[in-house]
Amino acid sequence: MHPSIRHGLRLVPLALVLLGPPHAVSNAKAQLLSQFFAQSGASPAVLEYRRKLKEYQEARAAFDEEAGAYWSQISEKRKTRNAKRRAGQQVTLDDYVLTHPPLYNGPKRPVNPEPEEEPERPVRKPIPVVSDLLRAAQELYQFTPQRPSTEVEFKRAYARYALASGLTREQAVRVYSFETGGTGTFDVQAGIEHGGRRAISTAMGYNQLLTTNSVELLAEQGHEFIRALSEKVAKTSGPARQSLEHKLGVLKKMVAHAKSVPDTWSEHEKIGNTAQGWAMHAMVLDIDVGPMLQTHKLLTSVLFARAKGYTRPLSAAELEMMNLTGDGTGLDMVTMPQAMREQVPTSNFFQRGGYERNPVAIRHNTVAKLLAVTDERMDSNSSKAGAKELAGSF
Repeated sequence: MHPSIRHGLRLVPLALVLLGPPHAVSNAKAQLLSQFFAQSGASPAVLEYRRKLKEYQEARAAFDEEAGAYWSQISEKRKTRNAKRRAGQQVTLDDYVLTHPPLYNGPKRPVNPEPEEEPERPVRKPIPVVSDLLRAAQELYQFTPQRPSTEVEFKRAYARYALASGLTREQAVRVYSFETGGTGTFDVQAGIEHGGRRAISTAMGYNQLLTTNSVELLAEQGHEFIRALSEKVAKTSGPARQSLEHKLGVLKKMVAHAKSVPDTWSEHEKIGNTAQGWAMHAMVLDIDVGPMLQTHKLLTSVLFARAKGYTRPLSAAELEMMNLTGDGTGLDMVTMPQAMREQVPTSNFFQRGGYERNPVAIRHNTVAKLLAVTDERMDSNSSKAGAKELAGSF
């Protein structure tokens, strides 16, 4: 049979359907669809899924292309600012990206109606909690941190050391209020607070130090911790002195271990992810060393700003920006005049992944707005019991 005849015969049923009565048309369409699905081996739900998946993939690809260009521009502008600062040149508004990043608002990825093989999930690293830190300190250093008999005892020790070191009451109390919600204890850990049951990070204490923070502070400020503790030993006698001497010996070993690697965040992070880093982090709980660690977590930012020529006292919100984002990035925001703060998007200070996971930075999308909401949270939490108790300890 000639191909055109064969094709014509195939079209006859559809022509009859189109010319037939309504009920015949409906039945014929259903029959044709049934035959089509049977031939393709896919159900209507699967075909619809494939259609939606294609729409999603096309929309996502278009967004990723646009977003990739935006975040590349953010990176280039950051490099330019860093180079100008190194050269002692003035950073201007033109050195920032002044548009906000694109946010994906296309179709969501559809759910496959057919069973799919579950991808292997990476094994989640265990997050150490207080019991793990104490066990590591005992096993590696034969040491148990001396924990305070009451919460206010730790607050008073922190207040004394913070004031003597140059932090103000406002800075200490308001950062504490922001970091802990105004109710945190000396051993409060991120996730295990306000009814939470699972640690979400190693961030601990009034200023939420990570294990890496503890290692880095021991490496960089350990000489100061040793000096301060040595002075206390010299003023103590009897069994209490023996206990302090043992603590001093442990502190010296920890400082030596922390200094045994290059002074970089990545190297300190490697130690922080080991039992040795956990043992060092246990010092956050100690009534003598803990307040020093908490203080220097903030004081290093104050000194960094001062060393860069920023002599005006940092507000608590400005200090918190440096505490959260790192000294270099935080100072970039802090040194900005108010008129620029109101124009520069927060995206200039983030990596893409961090920004897209940060609803606060997205909602409060300029430097001025981010600092304002930080101040508002500090205002609110400063009236809570823990914050009032800390303020009264100064």
